[in-house]
Amino acid sequence: MATANHAESAENQDATDAGNKRKRKKWLLILLLVVIAGGLGFWAWYEFYGRWNENTDDAYVNGNVVEITPLVTGTVVSIGADDGDLVHEGQVLINFDPSDTLVGLQSAEANLARTVRQVRGLYSNVDAMQAQVQAQKVAVQKAKKDYQRRQSLASGGAISREELSHASDALTSAQSALNNAQQQLNSTQALVDGTVIASHPDVLAAAADVRQAYLNNARSALIAPVTGYVAKRTVQLGQRVQPGTPMMAVVPLNQLWIDANFKETQLSKMRIGQSVEISSDLYGDDVTFHGTVDSLGAGTGSAFALLPAQNATGNWIKIVQRVPVRIHVNPDELTKHPLRIGLSTVVDVNLHDQSGPVLAQQPPVQASYTTNVYKQQLAEAQTLINKLIEDNSPTDATATATR
Repeated sequence: MATANHAESAENQDATDAGNKRKRKKWLLILLLVVIAGGLGFWAWYEFYGRWNENTDDAYVNGNVVEITPLVTGTVVSIGADDGDLVHEGQVLINFDPSDTLVGLQSAEANLARTVRQVRGLYSNVDAMQAQVQAQKVAVQKAKKDYQRRQSLASGGAISREELSHASDALTSAQSALNNAQQQLNSTQALVDGTVIASHPDVLAAAADVRQAYLNNARSALIAPVTGYVAKRTVQLGQRVQPGTPMMAVVPLNQLWIDANFKETQLSKMRIGQSVEISSDLYGDDVTFHGTVDSLGAGTGSAFALLPAQNATGNWIKIVQRVPVRIHVNPDELTKHPLRIGLSTVVDVNLHDQSGPVLAQQPPVQASYTTNVYKQQLAEAQTLINKLIEDNSPTDATATATR
C-alpha cells in the first residue's frame, strides 16, 4: 500500500516538473520575443529617428535689447513710457529740459543769418572793385593820350620838357593805380570765386553750427528707434543724466531667436537651414514652434567666457563642451504665441537635410537691423538752414554770385 502511494506521488511530481519546464520555456520564449522586439524597435527608432535628430533643453529665447541712451546732457522733465508698455518707432520716450539747447540753436541761427549778410557784402565788394578797375582803365587811357599829345608838342618845341615829364608821371601813376585796383579785385574775387551764397565756406561753416545745434535740441527728446516693449526703466524725473547713461530698453518681441547650446558630439550632422521643432516651458507641449538653424557658433561657450578655462594644468579632466546654435523662429507663430527673452525651451533638430553648409559661406549683403527715425532730424535741420539762407539773401543772389 505504501509502495503504491509512493509511486503515485513520484508520478505527480514528474508531471509537475514537466509542467514547470514547459512554463519556463514558454516564459523564456516570450522574454526572448520581447527582447527581440525591443531590439528591433530600438533599431528602427535609431535608424529612422534617433540618428537623424538631436535635441537639447539647454536652449533659451534671445532677442535684441535696444538701449535708450542720451547723446546730450540734460535734466529729465517727462517720461513717456514705463516697463511693459508698447511703444512705436519714433515715439517720444523721454524729454529733457530744452532751455539750454534752445538758446544754443537760436544763437546758431543768428550767426548763420549774420554770415549770409556778410557774404553778400563780399559779392558786392567784387562789383565795386570791378567798377573801380574800369574807372582806372579810363584814367590810364586818358593819361596815355595826354602824354602822347604832349610828346608831339614837345618834339616841336611847343611845350617844355618839364610839362612832358609831368604827363609821363601822371601816366605812370594811373597805371600803378590800375594795377593796384586789379590786385584788389583779384583778392576780393578769390573770396567768392566759383561759389554762390549757399555754398560759400563761411556760410557752410555757420550752417554746420546750426545743424549741430538743431540736433542737440532735437535730441533733448529721446525717441524709440524700433517698435517694441519697454524694459529695464531706471530713469527718474528730475534726474540729471550724461551722454551714454542707460535709461531704459526697448525689446522688439517680433525679432526673437533661440540660442541652443548643443554638445560638441551632437554637431557632426548639423547644418544651416535644417528644420527645428521648439517647445517652450511657457506653453508646454500644447504649442510647438517651428524654425530653422540660422548659424552655428564660431566657438564654444567657455572659449568666450570672461574667465576662460585653463586646461594646461596637471589635474585636467575632459569635459564635453557646448557650442551655441542660433535658431530662427517662425514670426507668424511668435505673433500668435508671444515669447519673452530668457525663457527656457526644448529644441529638436531634424538632421535629414544635409545640403546646407556647416558655416556661412557669404557675408551679409545688407544690414540685419536698421532704423530711419533719426534721418528726419537731419532733414528738418536742412530745411531750417535753407529758410535762413533764403530769408537773408537777395532775390537775385544767385545771379549776383555767379557774375
